[in-house]
Amino acid sequence: MTEELLNSDLVGRIGELTLIPSSGGVFEVAVNGKLVFSKKELRRFPEEGEVGRLVQGEL
Repeated sequence: MTEELLNSDLVGRIGELTLIPSSGGVFEVAVNGKLVFSKKELRRFPEEGEVGRLVQGEL
């Protein structure tokens, strides 16, 4: 996921990327404090490219 974001057209638009280890199957992505993807809420992993599109929509 990190590689996908950093090797995309978003690379010049992402000022900071923080990975926070977790447990219990939690996988969440937030942009500027806004939750854009939550595995816990959706009960699924993101599809290929999905997180990139969601991040791009918030930048």
